[in-house]
Amino acid sequence: MTPRHPRPRQFANLRAPDIVTRINDRSVLVQPLGAIEQHGPHLPLSTDLVVADAVAGAAVERVGDDLDVWLLPSLAYTKSDEHAWSPGTVWLSTSTMLSVLDDVGRCVATTAARRLVWFNGHGGNSALLGIANREVRRRHGLMTFLAHPSLPPDQGGASTAVEHGFGIHGGADETSLMLHLAPELVDLDAAARRVPEHLVSNRHVRFGGTVPFGWLSDDFSDDGVIGDPTVASAERGAELFDAAVDTFCDVLAEIAAFRFR
Repeated sequence: MTPRHPRPRQFANLRAPDIVTRINDRSVLVQPLGAIEQHGPHLPLSTDLVVADAVAGAAVERVGDDLDVWLLPSLAYTKSDEHAWSPGTVWLSTSTMLSVLDDVGRCVATTAARRLVWFNGHGGNSALLGIANREVRRRHGLMTFLAHPSLPPDQGGASTAVEHGFGIHGGADETSLMLHLAPELVDLDAAARRVPEHLVSNRHVRFGGTVPFGWLSDDFSDDGVIGDPTVASAERGAELFDAAVDTFCDVLAEIAAFRFR
């Protein structure tokens, strides 16, 4: 049998004595978060988890030794209630999610590490992670940070020009990333454009506009896609992945050097 070669610098692979000898006050712990939720008829439920885990793992492998970064096991179940209408979506309530994040922070705080990074692959988690940043900082004394593989369009990030800022879920970029990372899980023949054209001219009430609004993924289409996966490609996915890893490596360098005063 061929031996497995796990990623280096995985926190869960340390032995108990290693926590004292290898984790110190300059160590950075990265907690990836994904989701198990519908991503339309063409992508797997695990899309956000696959992307977050892959980008975080590649970045930690690249800079972990130099910056003393450690990768925590990814959280698969998170806050995905905007997709609760779709069977197969497995999601945590707001109170449960905040409790899980606080529990992770509480446990990290028993080590010598002082820096905890939430690496979030699912935009629906962002608001709660912002709250957790401060709560975990206040309750457990950790320095806490929130980073993404890419900033979601509804939070000020970009999507492709053909999506007009509405490439939120199962669109061109997510599909391209999955064609690069796990093409065997993608059925591009089932992909269809789902862009709310009637909102494109809005200046304020739109994704990334000045007036946020509550939404469920099936508000825009019956299959829950918001974007245009038909323009996706593995080549574009490779570019996006490399850029995400490069950016997160830069982010980790700044986090490792961060201080309040």
